[in-house]
Amino acid sequence: MFCPRCGASTFERESLKSFLCKACGFTYFQNAATAVAAIIIAEGEMLIAERAREPGKGMWDLPGGFVDYDEPLETALQRELQEELGWHTDILQYIGSQPNVYPYKGITYHTCDCFFLVELDAKPEHLKANDDVASLRWVAIEEINLDKFAFQSIRSMLETLLTSS
Repeated sequence: MFCPRCGASTFERESLKSFLCKACGFTYFQNAATAVAAIIIAEGEMLIAERAREPGKGMWDLPGGFVDYDEPLETALQRELQEELGWHTDILQYIGSQPNVYPYKGITYHTCDCFFLVELDAKPEHLKANDDVASLRWVAIEEINLDKFAFQSIRSMLETLLTSS
């Protein structure tokens, strides 16, 4: 590998989280990417998104996605809800985070997935599956099957949330 600072071919893994250039001393730290997801509940049902792309194409997911640089979590989630559902809400209650892995095109990205609860009195009208969402469905809370979700972070968060309710 080549150093991104000096271009030397002496760029080597130093630890699980860092790479070091032996020529110029530059250290690159491989940190977790941040992602956000919305657990949207209305009328005793949860909104489920079906993934349109790999990883996990065809499996269940929650609306959300990666956080851009210089973007607060709440802004990222509002952007993702607009991109994926064509919908906006300010009702975002942060409930926690889970580590995750996201395999994409031969690279495994480590992520920190941040979850928000969106509790509504009524289901929003005119939600439309866009971007990387193949379809949307409302599923009764008692019928949620954690094994259908593409990512362990979601399964873990939902298990905690649903068993504490």
